Formats: sequence, structure tokens, C-alpha cells
Amino acid sequence: MLRFTVYLAEMAESTLIGGGLTLVATGIVQDAPGAGKLLCVVVCGAGPAPRVGALIGLAQAAGWSVRVVATPSAVGFLDTAGPSAGYGVDVRSEFRAAAGGGPRSPHADAVIVAPATYNTINKLAAGVNDTYALNVVAEAIGRGTPVVVLPFVNAALAARRPFVAAVESLRSEGVRVLLGPGQWQPHEPGSGDRHLAAFPWRAALAALPAVPDVA
Repeated sequence: MLRFTVYLAEMAESTLIGGGLTLVATGIVQDAPGAGKLLCVVVCGAGPAPRVGALIGLAQAAGWSVRVVATPSAVGFLDTAGPSAGYGVDVRSEFRAAAGGGPRSPHADAVIVAPATYNTINKLAAGVNDTYALNVVAEAIGRGTPVVVLPFVNAALAARRPFVAAVESLRSEGVRVLLGPGQWQPHEPGSGDRHLAAFPWRAALAALPAVPDVA
């Protein structure tokens, strides 16, 4: 399991939404702030991935405790050098080794997959379970846990029949896929970098049920 500490510079909320995420390898993981319900953020290997700290900050401010699961390709998008002060979350990308011992990760009360790639969406709908990240989301769907998927795909890929069918399949299982008019629109091929700052992290969080008050 990968262990990192996440750092976000202090900034106004409007700046935070487009802010970056810095991950620093560490042997100790601090508890994520907040005593609310647990939100699992699944990060895929796409352009907005290094900015997922914006979602973490917004979720914690809304009362969620947060843990992060990265797909194998997402790990390369996360910066492993940064400042020495901040707050920590646990980032995991692999199954726990049977001989490793220790407690298993608790089931999340909600899951956000963002950014969600073409591959991840197609695999998830088809029932492919070949990574820890896919396993986490697949099990959450099967348990009836609220799951929100925020894609980052270009228009050419989004037009493919397998992808259209995958989105419809996930929605039929109760997954909120934020794609289409009034939500997140696919970008033209080759233009992804121009849409990173506008990636709607806030919309993904808003699509979840409100975090219940915790006594």
C-alpha cells in the first residue's frame, strides 16, 4: 500500500478548486481531519488527477473523512515531492498483502471516481475487477453505496458505442455519472489541458447525499 501525506497551500476556495495536490512519501499517515462519514475518492490516470486535492479539501470542509485510492496509472500523475507541513490522507493503489497484517480498510459511506477515464468506466460497467481501485468501486455499487463518477474523456472516445453503453449500464445500477448537457461535457481530442482548471470537483461532491451529523 502506498502511503503519502497530502499538502494544499492555503488559498481562497475559488482558487482551491483549481489548486494542485502534492503527495509526499512518508512512513506515518496522519488521520484525515473531520469525524464525519467516510468518503473514498478513486483517482484515475487523467489530466485533472494532480488537482484532486481540491476535492479532498472541499469534502473535508463539508464534514467528510477522506481516503484516496489510485489506479495504477494514476500513481504517476501524483507529485511525490512537496513541502513539510500539511494534513494527511491515506492513498492506496494495491490490495493488502495477506501476510502484511493490520486492519482492513473500512467500507466507505460514499465513493467518488474522479477523474474517471474511458478505460475505468468501460471496465467497471463490464464487471472487470483487475485492480484494487476497480474492486473498491465494484463492491460499493454492489452494496448500494452512493457512487458518483465524474469522467474526463474526449468527445471521440465518448462517442464510442461501448462507452455510451457503459454509462447507461452504470446509471441503471444507480451510479451517478456526471456526463452530458448540464453536467460535464467531453472535450475535443487534444484539448484536455485547456479544461483542467474547469473540472467540476464541486459538482461531484454535490451529487452525493449530505453527510449526516455525527454525535
